[in-house]
Amino acid sequence: MQKEFKTLPAVIVLLITLTIWFIIPVPKGVTPEAWHLLALFIGTIAAIIAKVMPIGSIAVIAITLVAITGVTNPDPKIAIKDALSGFSSPLIWLIGIAIIISRSLSKTGLGHRIGYYFISLFGKKTVGVGYSLAVSELVISPVTPSNTARGGGIIHPIMKSIASSFDSPYENKSENKTAKYLALSSYHINPITSAMFITATAPNPLVVKFIADATNLDISITWTQWALAMLLPGLVCIALVPLVINFFFPPDVKETPDAPKFAQDKLEEMGNMSRDEKITISVFGLLLFLWAGVPSMIFGDSFSFNATSVAMLGLSILLVTSVLTWEDVLNEKTAWDTITWFAALVMMASFLNKLGLIKWFSTLIETYISGMGIGWELSVFILVGLYFYAHYFFASTTAHITAMFGAFFAAGLALGAPPYFLAFILAAASSLMMSLTHYATGTSPIVYGSGYVTLKEWWKMGFIMSVVNLSIWTLVGGVWWSMLGYW
Repeated sequence: MQKEFKTLPAVIVLLITLTIWFIIPVPKGVTPEAWHLLALFIGTIAAIIAKVMPIGSIAVIAITLVAITGVTNPDPKIAIKDALSGFSSPLIWLIGIAIIISRSLSKTGLGHRIGYYFISLFGKKTVGVGYSLAVSELVISPVTPSNTARGGGIIHPIMKSIASSFDSPYENKSENKTAKYLALSSYHINPITSAMFITATAPNPLVVKFIADATNLDISITWTQWALAMLLPGLVCIALVPLVINFFFPPDVKETPDAPKFAQDKLEEMGNMSRDEKITISVFGLLLFLWAGVPSMIFGDSFSFNATSVAMLGLSILLVTSVLTWEDVLNEKTAWDTITWFAALVMMASFLNKLGLIKWFSTLIETYISGMGIGWELSVFILVGLYFYAHYFFASTTAHITAMFGAFFAAGLALGAPPYFLAFILAAASSLMMSLTHYATGTSPIVYGSGYVTLKEWWKMGFIMSVVNLSIWTLVGGVWWSMLGYW
């Protein structure tokens, strides 16, 4: 049996934690409790980055240490309640339940049917195949909070099937320019769709929480607000991705007349839409209808529904109709894993905020940038750049967001940035930064591992797309958010 525990990285993480706790003096303006919790928090983040153990195991240890050390409260009874408080967050359960619901996409085959359907319509050219994969991902993204499951588990196999359907004279996969183009196109859509909906990737609810905490609930972004704000810049980016990648890595096969037939054959293989697929697509339609707040728009606030309650309704319908079984729910390890480590990180981040550590750190950042004597516009540019490109040092978007988002958002507010503009640009950056490296998120090693793209090409395209995406979200997004009246 393979060992899950890595001794050397664990020793390094332990030394980091002990150094912060015992050796580095507590800065002026910070309480010892806040500093000790920071030591545990940094140790947890370092353990996640170093992959000392599975992230769920790290989370359990972190919760245990918070309870035992009493960094949040010296009373053991209160300390354990504090340590377990993350499990009471509705946002955590929203993502966990939505991940379970999205299992029906793969179980029923609906996800693949959607992909093959769009390829059958638009796949006559290689660029058209790229757009087909993009539209397929966009359609399923609102109800697939695991961007890895969506990009790596549904879209990537379809892409590989299409790529392998072409006769390739190359012995080395990375020389196959058509497959390279499709791999890059399909991957770089994944961070964009992740930015477009709260429920499109797991860390997005963390962003919502950190924004609400920093503004004392003055800004509590709803599912509809997020989707509407990200709609236009997201669609512009999706429209450009296949063209930008075509410019830098053009496919050697321009016309793909066989691709629609290939997709049509796959659809015929699948047969007519099954009962379970029809129920699944109906449930997804219901979820989007209720998450978008359509009933409350028509009939008033008395017909508004909590997003987590809506997710539970969707899961209940799938269970009652046997589209999913309780065994499916128990076997969805990603969901339970996500709930566990989200609970730990949310708990620690929340108490760092309550104990004043986030305010202290954000003040440091704000003081440094304000000392440059620049306006809020350039200040936000620097903040977003630092936050975004720091992801070169992270292999987990959740760890990155938990470590940095709250402080950077608070610093931006202190520097005079319009709250909603700052919230949306940092929220978008939290997903768009997945484009940078081959380890940036769970989807990237899956696509990179297919062998169609070299490491140099991956990093080159990642940086190019980072500039394109951030520019569009800043310029198009900024104008769009102004038109919507957000700033």
